[in-house]
Amino acid sequence: HERRKGAAHVVAPSYLGWSIFNTLCCCLPLGIPAIIFSCKAQNANTLGESAIAEEASRTAKTLNIIGTVFGVIIIIVWITTQEAGKVVVFT
Repeated sequence: HERRKGAAHVVAPSYLGWSIFNTLCCCLPLGIPAIIFSCKAQNANTLGESAIAEEASRTAKTLNIIGTVFGVIIIIVWITTQEAGKVVVFT
């Protein structure tokens, strides 16, 4: 966690970049709620509401971890099934 200069509260990470990446590249159904919680964390940080920011940050992180893992698994399955469909004939 970072401390803002001159502020008395802890700034929770928002994970907004990760949330956007997940939405576009990995798992849309989990990426959208992750963006919402990331924005909630940013807003709570701005208002100095550390507890709300921490909770939203933790939720965004959890959604991003699940979304990334799910997206990677789906990509691996898709590549594997594409390769399995190809028939190699040596003559």
